[in-house]
Amino acid sequence: MGTFVGLDVSLKETAVCVVGDDGTRLFEGKVATDPAGLARLIRKRAPDLVRVGLESGATSAWLTHALTAEGLPVVCLDARHAQAVLSMRPNKSDPGDARGLAEMVRVGWFRAVRVKSLNSHERKALLISRSQFVEMRVRIDNQLRGILKTFGLVIGACGRGQIGRRASELAEKRPELDRIVAAMVTVRDSVTEQIAALDRVIRQLARSDETMRRLMSVPGVGPVVSLAFLATIDDPERFSRARDVGAYIGLTPTRYQSGELDVAGRISKCGDGFMRTCLYEAAGVLLTKVRRWSALKAWGVRLMKRVGAKKAKVAVARKLAIILFRIWKDGTEFQWTREAAMA
Repeated sequence: MGTFVGLDVSLKETAVCVVGDDGTRLFEGKVATDPAGLARLIRKRAPDLVRVGLESGATSAWLTHALTAEGLPVVCLDARHAQAVLSMRPNKSDPGDARGLAEMVRVGWFRAVRVKSLNSHERKALLISRSQFVEMRVRIDNQLRGILKTFGLVIGACGRGQIGRRASELAEKRPELDRIVAAMVTVRDSVTEQIAALDRVIRQLARSDETMRRLMSVPGVGPVVSLAFLATIDDPERFSRARDVGAYIGLTPTRYQSGELDVAGRISKCGDGFMRTCLYEAAGVLLTKVRRWSALKAWGVRLMKRVGAKKAKVAVARKLAIILFRIWKDGTEFQWTREAAMA
């Protein structure tokens, strides 16, 4: 007689439900959210264990890897599918959700989510932290310009590294205003230092990782984009076809088909939004900044003339995702073509 376990996870406690292969409830309770404690409880209460199920969420990667290391057969369930099933119950509770998850893994009515490695999560945390710092610097720059503009003091066009100095010079004749600007400039300088520190870490990773160096052979792709791609995909063997990567990142059009109606909509924007933004920006660099011609650039330029810059960048971003995937999986580099062949 096999047993199945459902875990409804929260930060402090986890609701646990154990059911038999005939749906009989064998155990129901709560335990502290600790992998070792959960493993002991499951081994004690779930003999002949077949499968343990938990929803995807903020702590699912940590728990899945930890429980797998304990030797438990853990599957991470797609939260959207789980929610669709659990919402059919008239009452919601943590024990009820755990029971529902246990039933889902018992009958096989679930979609398993691949849990990325902790190394990929570390890389993604590095990139997101850098992105947040960059956004903070932009907000401070805009705030400095807005505050000074109120008093007729215009920073004007200047380099990114000169905004703080220019703002301090304009505000030095107004003591009250000078104190405000000085505080904001101090914070801005600190944020800029942290961005530079994280950039050094990313460049060091790029120098030491052979796959990142090959990905950066693609025009428009730098250390941030290549590292983001590695962190997002995690394992190239996940995809049997390269074109599936574009759909995974949300760069393929949605479709609504019913009867004789068949409409292609905007891109789905599913998956990792940060990765999608990185590829879109890389496509913009390729089309507008990179001077050397390639088949990809020529195709993008022709498309831009026909459908406009925004749609062309999205299409090129999808192409970039496919090219990066093939380079990673095949162990190759970007193949340039002569400008004469593109004319």
